Amino acid sequence: MDTRLLETIVRGDIPTFLNLVQEHEAIIKQTVPGSMNTILHLTARLGHEELASEILKLCPEMMTAENEKMETPLHEACREGRLNIVRLFVESESSVVFKANRNNESVLYVACERGKLDVVKQLLNYPWLLMLEMDGLTTSLHVAASAGHTEIAKELLEVRPDFAWKKDLNGYTPLHLSCSKGHLEITRELLKLDPDLSSLPDNEGRTPLHWAAIKGRINIIDEILSVSFDCAEMRTSHGETVLHLGVKNNQFDAVKYLMETLNVTKLLNMPDNDGNTILHLATAGKLSTMVSYLLKHGVNVNAINRKGFTPLDVVEADASNSGTLLILPALLDAGAKRCDQLPPGSRDIQPVDDSSPRIQSPMPKKASESPTRHHRHRHRRRREKQIEHQNEGLRNARNTITVVAVLIATVTFAAGINPPGGFNQVTGKCIMGKQTSFKVFMVCNIVALFLSLGIVIFLVSIIPFRRRSMMKLLVVTHKVMWLSTSFMAAAYIAAIWTVLPHGRGMVWVLVSLVSVGGGCTLAIFTGLAVLLAKHWLRKWEWRKRKEKDRSPNSSISRVEEMRMMKKCSHESSNSDVDSSDQGGYHVY
Repeated sequence: MDTRLLETIVRGDIPTFLNLVQEHEAIIKQTVPGSMNTILHLTARLGHEELASEILKLCPEMMTAENEKMETPLHEACREGRLNIVRLFVESESSVVFKANRNNESVLYVACERGKLDVVKQLLNYPWLLMLEMDGLTTSLHVAASAGHTEIAKELLEVRPDFAWKKDLNGYTPLHLSCSKGHLEITRELLKLDPDLSSLPDNEGRTPLHWAAIKGRINIIDEILSVSFDCAEMRTSHGETVLHLGVKNNQFDAVKYLMETLNVTKLLNMPDNDGNTILHLATAGKLSTMVSYLLKHGVNVNAINRKGFTPLDVVEADASNSGTLLILPALLDAGAKRCDQLPPGSRDIQPVDDSSPRIQSPMPKKASESPTRHHRHRHRRRREKQIEHQNEGLRNARNTITVVAVLIATVTFAAGINPPGGFNQVTGKCIMGKQTSFKVFMVCNIVALFLSLGIVIFLVSIIPFRRRSMMKLLVVTHKVMWLSTSFMAAAYIAAIWTVLPHGRGMVWVLVSLVSVGGGCTLAIFTGLAVLLAKHWLRKWEWRKRKEKDRSPNSSISRVEEMRMMKKCSHESSNSDVDSSDQGGYHVY
C-alpha cells in the first residue's frame, strides 16, 4: 500500500484521499501490508465515518470485500463498537449482516465477544440474524456468558431464550461457562430462566455446579444450591461427585462450604469409578490442610480403592514428599491402617456404580507373617522419624555455622579498618604499623576474615539434598570455622600485645590472658573429645549388634535383609542415625 494512502486513512483526511484517488484511480484497490485488509477495513476499525462514506461512493463493492480471515469491514466495525459505521454499512448493503468469517463467527458474535452493547442492540433489529447460529455450536450467548457481559446476555435471552440450552463442541452450555468464569449476574439470569439448566451435563458429565467447585467459585455454588439441590448429588462420567472435584483441584474453601451447606452423609465416603474417596484424593495430592479438615468430619480413614489401597497406603507410596510428614501423623492418630493391617473381612473394595470389572483385593497374608511385617513397618516409621530429626539438626547446624561465619567476618572487618593504635592524623598511616605484633595481628585478622567469607560463600552456594552430602559439607565448613576462630583469637592477642605498654609487668599480664584463654579453649576441646569418644563407642556397639543380626542364627534371613535394604534405599547406610538414638546427638 502506498505510504501516503496509509497515512491519509489513519488520519481520516478526506480531501487528501480524494486527491490521491484522482491522481491514481487504482490506488483505492490497494490493501494493508501484511494482510488482505482493504482501506475500508482499516477505516471501519478506526471509526472514520465520513471517510467510509466516501469510499463506498467510489467503490460500493468494497462493502463485501473479505480479508484473510474472510471478514468484511462490518466485522471490524462491530468488533470495535463503531455504531455509526455499522448503521452506514447495513443501510448500504443489508445482506452483509449475514456473512460469517472463517471460524463461522457472525458480526453479532464478534460484537458480543467484545461487549459492544450498542452494536448488539442495533444488530438484534434483524431477528433472522440469530438464525445463522441455530446450526452452529457456539452461539453469541456462549461468548457473552464466558466474557461476563451481563447486559448483552440479557438482550440475547430476551430474543432467543432457547440459546440457553445449546451446547458447544465440549458440551458446555452458557451456564457452564458463566459458572466456570465466576460471572454471578449472568448465572442468576440463566437460572431465573430455568433452574433445570443447573443439571445439564457436558461431554464429561460435569454440571455447572461441578465447574463452580473445580474453580472454587463459592458465590456461584451458593447461587446454584439456592435454586436446586438436585444437582449436588450428580456424578460425572468418571463417577466423581462435587466433593471429588473440589478436593482434586485443591479448592479448600469450596469443599468447606459444600460440607457445611449440604447433607454430605452420602457424598463423604462415596467412591469414584476408581474406588477413590475424597480422602484418597487429598492424600494423593499431599493436601495436608484438606486431610486434616476431612478427618474432623468423620471420613472413613480405611476405605479401600480398586487398587486395594487405603489412604495410608496412598500417602506412604511417596514417603519422600515433604507433605507426607504432615499428613502421616494425622492419619495415624485417626486410626488409619494399611490394607494388609486390616482384618480380612474389612478389605472389601469400595463399591462403584459402573459395570466395569472390579479388581479383587489383595490376598490376605498368613497370620504368622503379620507380627513380623508389623514390626518391620513400625521400625521403618521409627527410622524415618529419626532421619527427619537428624536432617533438621543438620539444617540447624548449617544455619548456625553461617551465622557464626558472618559474625567473625563482621568482627574482623571492623578490626581491620580500625586497627589497634589508630591512625596518624597527618599521614593517615597506622601508628603501630612497624611493630612485629601489629603485623601478626594484620595477618591473623585477614586470614580469619577471608576464611569466614569463604565459609559463607560455600554454604550459600551449595544446597545439599542428601544427608551424607550435608554431613560432608558441615564437616569441611566446621573445620574451617575452627581455623578462622583460631586466627581471630590470635589476632586479638596480637592486638592486645600491640596496644599494651611493654615491660616485665605487662608480659605477665599477657601470659595470664593467654593462659586463661588457652585453658578455656582446652576445656572446650576436652569436652568435645569426650563426646566424640562416646559417639564412636555407640557406633562401634551398633556395628557389633548389626554384625550379630547378620549371622546365620539371626531370625531375619539375609534375603529378607537385602530386600528391606533395597526397599529403604533412599535411607542412608551410615550408622549415625541408629547409633545416636539414645544420646540424641552425634559429633562431627
